[in-house]
Amino acid sequence: MPFARVPFARVPSSTLLTFLALVAGLAAGALLAGAPAAVRDAVIAVAEPLGTVWTNAIRMTVVPLVMALLVAGVAAAADPRVVGRLGVRAVALFVGVLSATAALLLATAPPLLARLPLDPASVASLRQAAAPAAGALAGTAPTVRQWVVELVPTNPVRAAADGTMLPLVVFTLAFALAVARLAPAPRDAIVALARATGEALLVVVRWVLALAPLGVLALALPLGARLGAAAAGALAGYVAVTLLLCAGVLAFLLPLGVLLGRVSPARLARAAAPAQVVAAGTRSSLAALPALVGGVARHLDVPPAASGFVVPLAMATFRVGATVGIVVGALFLARLYGVALDGRALAAIGLASVLLSFGVPGVPGGLFVAMAPVLAAAGIPAEGLGILLAVDMVPEAGRTLLNTTGHVVAVAVVGRRAGGAAPAAAAATPPVG
Repeated sequence: MPFARVPFARVPSSTLLTFLALVAGLAAGALLAGAPAAVRDAVIAVAEPLGTVWTNAIRMTVVPLVMALLVAGVAAAADPRVVGRLGVRAVALFVGVLSATAALLLATAPPLLARLPLDPASVASLRQAAAPAAGALAGTAPTVRQWVVELVPTNPVRAAADGTMLPLVVFTLAFALAVARLAPAPRDAIVALARATGEALLVVVRWVLALAPLGVLALALPLGARLGAAAAGALAGYVAVTLLLCAGVLAFLLPLGVLLGRVSPARLARAAAPAQVVAAGTRSSLAALPALVGGVARHLDVPPAASGFVVPLAMATFRVGATVGIVVGALFLARLYGVALDGRALAAIGLASVLLSFGVPGVPGGLFVAMAPVLAAAGIPAEGLGILLAVDMVPEAGRTLLNTTGHVVAVAVVGRRAGGAAPAAAAATPPVG
């Protein structure tokens, strides 16, 4: 497996400590919520920048790491047909899992949301407070034509700078396939450079993740401090239902990885745990990518071509959490505004949640930008987006953890089915170190 000799494999030993830091940060923040406003604001003013610096330190490695993974994994296969088969299997898995997730949510979310107590006065105040935040999101949803056109970047450097991962993956994939068609000498030189770059980046990541307990603590403390204002009434119910459904989808994903990937539950859990902790603490799938690479390298025995190709592809396109966010958010707002949804409207929301999840912008509030056309089509007031945005910190942590888990499951399943391509890929790959 690429980068397997990098001493990154020792990083997962800090997973428990990082998880405890996450719990401690949330608990300390909850206690801080009852402190005087001046004290609370002063602590948050110190903690938030520290957490942001730590997250940025991880994210700065993501773009070059994605490119190194793709080039090393795809070009080393030396056969574009291997990549084509992996791509078809991966996309089929993505669509199948997202469709099953949407169907599961449409069956379970409505009865759960129907039990939420909604006080008319509280609902009226929520609607009034939501309008300004929703206005900031209005009119920014990309059209289908725009999304398709922007898949091929006119400037890959700008795509990398903007963090638009899907166009960057398209460019890097084209470059890697071109490298695979070169003569052996230049091809091996480029693959060796990509591997060396990936190994160096993972060393940097290992340094940063050594500070994971402190970074996650700094991120969790402000989150816990703000829960006092957010966790009330219908909003608390929405947060609780979202987390409950995230747990349900997680219970669907992990057995799927065990059965289709033919990997033991313990190995799959150990492979996912480091990235899950980072994902829950940072609420960023990008930040969790390096930990994901380390967990896969240590615990999943998949061919290099599969890990090098499927990991970046899944990270850029496969967002189970986005499907959860769109479906649950739309159904909650329909309940809040008293909008009746018939079977056709529910089916449209489910289909849109699958399709739009592939193009959710990688920016804060990006999920709600993608949700805007869904609400418009279902007759749900778009002003409700501000309500969801106001309390999204906790649901976002659950959705991001789901995304990361889905990425590990995708590698396990597609990697096992790529077993026939492994010998060719391995033969074409010079040993690391």
